[in-house]
Amino acid sequence: MGNLTLKKFFSDNVREVSLILVIIVISIFVQIRSGSSFFTMENISDLLTETAILAILAVGMMMVIITAGIDLSIGAVMALAGMIGTSVLKENKSINPIFIILIAVAVGIVCGMINGTLVSRLKILPIIATLGMMNVFRGLTYLVSKGSWILQNDMPSSFLGIATGRVVGINNLVIMAIFIYVIGYIFLNYSRTGRKIYAVGNSEESAKVSGIKTERTLWLAYTIMGAIAGFAGLLYVCKFGAAQGETAVGYEMNVIAACVLGGVSISGGTGRIQGVLLGALLLGLLNNAMPLINISAFWQEAIRGLIILLSVMSNALIQRNVEMKVLRRRSI
Repeated sequence: MGNLTLKKFFSDNVREVSLILVIIVISIFVQIRSGSSFFTMENISDLLTETAILAILAVGMMMVIITAGIDLSIGAVMALAGMIGTSVLKENKSINPIFIILIAVAVGIVCGMINGTLVSRLKILPIIATLGMMNVFRGLTYLVSKGSWILQNDMPSSFLGIATGRVVGINNLVIMAIFIYVIGYIFLNYSRTGRKIYAVGNSEESAKVSGIKTERTLWLAYTIMGAIAGFAGLLYVCKFGAAQGETAVGYEMNVIAACVLGGVSISGGTGRIQGVLLGALLLGLLNNAMPLINISAFWQEAIRGLIILLSVMSNALIQRNVEMKVLRRRSI
């Protein structure tokens, strides 16, 4: 009985178990190659802190990809939300940082609503809609900034502390990432809306037949992504102490990579939040580990690309294996 339970556990969680094993193997390899510089509390803390914003964004991107969509505009949304928020802060440094957070989230929500409307109502392909809006949002960022930067000197320490502060020795970014993952897990697994997101990704036509308002569900997924991107944009600015037009350029590719590594199917309908967390950690581990073992910048990009490609192939093989098992059961 115990063996059957264990076998079922590994069968149901094959993707997550595989990622954990890969993370362990890479960690041991890097520790051996780098001497004693990897398995230190300081480095592990840095790794988690550096990965936190990526992990937060991956929650929103996961919801969009599950609907068989994509959002290429999140880096631009981050830049716009961070720029607008810090511009307000620059004019009034005594303002409560919570109010700046709300402004950034509101900007992200508006951007997400626009993307959601283009995809759900106007039926524009997600990759085209969000690619176009990426340029619009980036242009608006330059317009707001007038080509100038807002630097750390223009930001009070209470604002910068949002990303740099600690609670019982744990960086605020890590705490916020944990909180968002808990909320995301509950939302996707135990709410009706979360189940609708999966249903739309599996088959939009079947979802319509079952009474799900697919347009509203798609719109909501992109709006949530926008809200998270706006929030993450402000965290990004707090962390690096600068807001400018080039903020988070290309960051969306890292977020998509984290989701793919975590087992989220690009074709929609499949993905679990624990897998996405592990995918983000694996990507963060690679970013942290490769400089430690003196891998050149070119090879770092090549290795990341190869791992993502292997992950997509692995997802396809796992999905095919699941489908074959279902067909065998039907034939019986």
